[in-house]
Amino acid sequence: MDRRSFVKQSCTMCLAVGAGLVAASALSSCATLPVYKTTIGNNKVSVPVSLFAQSDFLVIQPKDMLYNIGLRKEKDGSYAALLLRCTHADNQLVATGNGFRCNLHGSSFDKQGQVTQGPAERSLKKYPTEIIADQIIIHLS
Repeated sequence: MDRRSFVKQSCTMCLAVGAGLVAASALSSCATLPVYKTTIGNNKVSVPVSLFAQSDFLVIQPKDMLYNIGLRKEKDGSYAALLLRCTHADNQLVATGNGFRCNLHGSSFDKQGQVTQGPAERSLKKYPTEIIADQIIIHLS
């Protein structure tokens, strides 16, 4: 095999392996998180409390909303809702074991939405929540 063919074949293999690792990482982080699809009504999202019987974190996918919401049950029984949109480049964030990460430029945020690594400089948007009957209400306004 000549040098040119070797370099070309080596580069192709590296790209294929790299793409496979990125895809596997993205799929594994999405596949393990519970996702709840819902609609928006009167600028509010309603989520059943019962969904938190098995997990303390849920990804909410409101219909017609560009970004997901991360909803976390706190130790005191309250709920915290964060817009999963990077404050640096308006990119959808991926939930990790200890927070959220932007795959576009590498910004990361902790579970409270505070920046842990730039280039993002602002915290994630927080939505107020309340519990009414057996529903968690996320106020989007």
